[in-house]
Amino acid sequence: MSSLLKQAQEMQRRMQDAQRSLEERILEGSAGGGAVKAYVNGNQELQAIKIDPAVVDPADVETLEDIVTAAVRQALTAAKELKEKEMGKVTGGMNLPGMGF
Repeated sequence: MSSLLKQAQEMQRRMQDAQRSLEERILEGSAGGGAVKAYVNGNQELQAIKIDPAVVDPADVETLEDIVTAAVRQALTAAKELKEKEMGKVTGGMNLPGMGF
């Protein structure tokens, strides 16, 4: 029983380390041929958006909104995949409920 508890504590420590590491990693999503770039960290938190002024057309805001949305979605997808991969290393691929991924 003691061994099992130690293993659980070690896994918890490793998960916390992985989450801190993910927080520091920045992933990029882009759309509109790179005109809009979105940056999120490995915890799927939006960090920044960069927009090329050439795509800013006051008469067509809807297109810009669509491009920004696509870039953010792409960045979030990359962050989700990275998080699943990194947490899978810690858990050995087991899906542990309540672990936040």
